[in-house]
Amino acid sequence: MGRLAGKTALITGATGGIGEATVHRFLEEGARVMAVGRSAEKLAALAGRVGDNEVLDTFTVDATDERGVEASVKATRERFDGLDVVFANAGTEGAAKPLELLTADEFRLPFETNVLGVWLLMKYAAPVMREQGAGSIIVTASTAGLIGFGGLSSYVASKHGVIGLTKCAALELAEFNVRVNAIAPGPIDNRMIHSLEDQLSPEDPEAMEAMLRELIPMKRYGVNAEVANMALFLASDESSHSTGSVFTLDGGYTAT
Repeated sequence: MGRLAGKTALITGATGGIGEATVHRFLEEGARVMAVGRSAEKLAALAGRVGDNEVLDTFTVDATDERGVEASVKATRERFDGLDVVFANAGTEGAAKPLELLTADEFRLPFETNVLGVWLLMKYAAPVMREQGAGSIIVTASTAGLIGFGGLSSYVASKHGVIGLTKCAALELAEFNVRVNAIAPGPIDNRMIHSLEDQLSPEDPEAMEAMLRELIPMKRYGVNAEVANMALFLASDESSHSTGSVFTLDGGYTAT
């Protein structure tokens, strides 16, 4: 029997590297999954790769659309008769610039997706889980929510906000047996880190990658599957006494 047998999970940012890896991992462990993302086309392609609509459904919505987020939670409950796990994984890196060169809109963008989007999903998932007396809410934060990094002020500030929100939600929901935890990945070998490499060092992104790898004690980027495995642990009953915590996945980067 799988580690998530009988559980229903809603995963946002499901068509990104971490999101899709987690969709597949959760399905392997027996979960029923509602995959949520902004692109209907990408979601359809994901569903095609899974090929089993008995255990997977999709919902198209932007993470910042309150009515749409509410509808995604409702649709998950109606489709699979429950909601046991929420993985608030949708996020954006935004613009990588010195803080004085950012526009107000550029500074605001990561907060809209990374903080407001997470809060909206918590807002509509929490009452469901509180009523049923159990649930796990998992948030994709970042090591950027634990430290600073020059040129990434809007992203870093948003991820600090995500971690603060995680801790507040954990305290509010603990008495109802609803757990709220954050995963803080370091650089993961996917689209986002390569976007940041290009932005931070447009003349030589390979040099930026080499520098970042050198800062990591394990001397490598993480991979999507490693984040999915951490999400699996937090979704499962194996983490039943963990709440309000930040689980780093960074090859030792924040230990230095």
